[in-house]
Order: sequence, then C-alpha cells, then structure tokens
Amino acid sequence: MKNPASSARTPSQPPVNADQPLPGFQYARSRFEELADLALAHAQQLGAVDAGVEVSEGSGLSVSVRKGELENVERNRDKSLGITVYLGQRRGNASTSDFSATAIRQTVQAAYDIARFTAEDPAAGLPDAQDIADSYPDLDLFHPWALTSEQAVELALACENAAFATSKKISNSEGAGVSAQQSHFFAAHLRGGERGRPGIFSGGYASSRHSLSVAPIAGRGAHMERDHWYSSQRAPGDLASPQAIGRYAAERALARLNGRKIATTECPVLFESPLAAGLLGAYVQATSGGALYRKTTFLNDSLGKRVMAKHLDIVDDPHEINGKGSSPFDDEGVRTQQRKVLSAGKVLGYFLSTYSARKLGMRTTGNAGGSHNLTLTSRLTQPGDDLKAMLKKLGRGLFVTELMGQGVNYVTGDYSRGASGYWLENGEIAYPVHEITIAGNLKDMFQGIEAVGADAYNYGAKTVGSMLVNRMKVAGS
Repeated sequence: MKNPASSARTPSQPPVNADQPLPGFQYARSRFEELADLALAHAQQLGAVDAGVEVSEGSGLSVSVRKGELENVERNRDKSLGITVYLGQRRGNASTSDFSATAIRQTVQAAYDIARFTAEDPAAGLPDAQDIADSYPDLDLFHPWALTSEQAVELALACENAAFATSKKISNSEGAGVSAQQSHFFAAHLRGGERGRPGIFSGGYASSRHSLSVAPIAGRGAHMERDHWYSSQRAPGDLASPQAIGRYAAERALARLNGRKIATTECPVLFESPLAAGLLGAYVQATSGGALYRKTTFLNDSLGKRVMAKHLDIVDDPHEINGKGSSPFDDEGVRTQQRKVLSAGKVLGYFLSTYSARKLGMRTTGNAGGSHNLTLTSRLTQPGDDLKAMLKKLGRGLFVTELMGQGVNYVTGDYSRGASGYWLENGEIAYPVHEITIAGNLKDMFQGIEAVGADAYNYGAKTVGSMLVNRMKVAGS
C-alpha cells in the first residue's frame, strides 16, 4: 500500500482589497473593522478601558455520496461577533450573529454586565503590550475553491468508484465526501481607553481548508472490514487525486481481511504515522497551560526535564507557508515564532496562553488556541527508514493502523485504546489482527520510543513518521 502523494500546487493568494469581499464571502474586511469599532466604542462609553472584539465569517460546501448515489449537499454560512470586556480584573464575554448596530450594542452591554458581577481574577486581562503582534507576515493561507455542488459530487463519485474498481472484494461503502471551507476574521483591542497604536492589537486574515475522503468496505457477511483515507489541504491543488485516495483506501480495507485475535502478550508496538501524530497530540495536551496550572497532567513541572527518549526533538513552527497550523499571531493577537519545544527529549517550553502563563508565573508562548505546525523528529532516523524498514526494526510485534476509544488519562498518563493492525514475524506481516487493546503509560511510552520513521505524514498540523515503542501490553483472547 503506497500512500498517495499530493499533486503540485500552483494557485497563489488572491490580491486583497479591504473594501471588497474576498471570493465566497459576504462581508469585506473594511466592514468587519467598522463593526469592531462600533463594539469597542460602545464598551468605552459604558466605562470599560480594556476590551477585545473579534468579527468573523465562514462559508463552505460539503457533499457526500454512497454507493454511487448522492446522499447530502450542504452549504454553510455563518457569522459572529464576540466581545470581551474587562473591568479591572473582572471579565465578561458575549457574542451575537446579528450584525445590526442595535444587536451589537446589546451584546456589548451583556458582556459589560457579566463583568460587573464576575469575581475578580488576577490573571484576567489583555496580553501584555510587549507581546502583541504589531505587524505580521502573509502566510498564504487562503485558497478559495470555486466548486459547484455538481463538481463536488463528481469528485466524490470518482473517489468512491476508484475504491470499488480496486477489487471485486470491495463490496460496500460508507461513502465518500468532499468539503470546501473558508473563513476570515478581524480582531481588535481597546487598551487603556486607546486604540490604533503600537502595543494595541488589530488584525485578521482569511484562511481555507478543503478535503476529500472515502471509507470502503471489503468482504461479505461476517467477514467484512472497513478502512478509510482522505486528503486535506488549504489549497485544492494540493489535494491528492480522488483516484489515488479511493484506491489507497480500498487497499487498506482489503489488507484487513481475514483478521485474527491474538493471545494476550507484551511486545513492541509500531504506530502508523497518522496514529503517531496522536501521541504527539497527547504530549501537547500534557504540556499545555490549562492542564499545567490545574495540575491535571502527568507532565506537571516538567520544564527542563527529559520526558521523551533522548534522540527526539519537537519544533513548533507557526510561520510555515501554507501550513495547516500556521498563524501569524495567536488567538489573543500575540506574536508567534518558531521554537524548539523539546530537545534531546528535554522539555524546553510549554504551550501557554496569556491567562495560563500568568497562572503559572510565566510568559505567554503565543499558543492561545493551541499548538501550530508541530514536527517530531529523531536524531537516529536515516533517509532509508521508510515503513518497510520500520517493520524490519519492529521484528516481532504489533503494527497498529487503527485506534478506537478515548482511553487516555492525562492526570496519570495511563493509556488504553482499542486497536487493530497486523502481527509481524521476522519483520514481515504475518496476518491482520483485530479486537485487541493496547495499554501502557505515556511516561513509559515516551521514554520507550526507539525509532521514528522517515515516512513522515502530516496529520492535521502535526508531522511525524511511524513510531516504534519498545514495549506495551496487548490484551487479546
């Protein structure tokens, strides 16, 4: 099974005219600025000296088909204005989807009233002026897809048909889908009763996200297996072809036929690269501000300590051009920057918003809203360490390709998930396995990562190759 490669992208960012709506939108940037000004001016009239507002709009098209028939066509369009008012160390927030002047004033009044009766919180407040993004780069995040519903249906059908054409053993389908989504926003602050000067944030941008997916079913009767595959990119030209996605999804489903149960054992486990990205996500959650200041994480007080194998590094890069997790500033208007968050297995930095940083007595890392483009690498990885080579390194053990359930306890690090995949002998797949559970503790799993493959895959905004963990419990029959 070869992971379908994406095609080369040629579209570029459309020129921006603040007084004209971008393709697919109803509102222009200048209109958002007017609405933000109205909200902040009213907050000031009520007596607030600090406030923050965000105005946003989203639109998109989603289409699904199943077994050659159209199932659903959905167009979405939404808009919102949210206002946060600060009265000293008290905070109130309210939002509306009504952009009329009356509704906006009522929303600001609601936020103001909430702040009046909310308990004081010493960590509440706008980001510090020195952390604000006074200027920011264009990261090429907006690539609208002028896709009609008819064209979307054709793409979805082509994807599903490619799955069926792969083998006569592909007997059914859970469907195929196409999604084209885009949004834009403008945010601004009122600080000390002032706006429009350095250290007082205002800014916004447009972004897009498109996807194509399919979930075929192989086999018949009691011997049926499903799998899926998808492609998701900011630019439609970067999406893998529907034929490649359909064929690869079908190959994955076919490979799972004739699965067996295995006896309970302990063995090395190789996580397929998309699942390895989930382990990277677990690390992010465990080192995020909310979990840290609440002390609900097994990696509490881990700064400067080695929590992963010493050959591992993690970089967070918010400025990757066209990246899925790219952002010139975070959700609070704080500037973002590339940084190494893990080096030789040691924690160099957390993922902090202004609020969580203040609760911890630290400084924001520009991660209000979460991590950005994360990449985990191993200093031991060689260019030839593709999936086949990683299976050889596994030798005898379990290769996991699907996880089920949410069995992760972030307070203790205990990890237990339903799983399926393949049992390996002498570095070769012996047979598919299903109805098993893998278990361990994330502390031990992170320290026990023996190798990371060169088969790097971008899942969401996390990039990592297949990951070999030295030992886990596998519960079978």
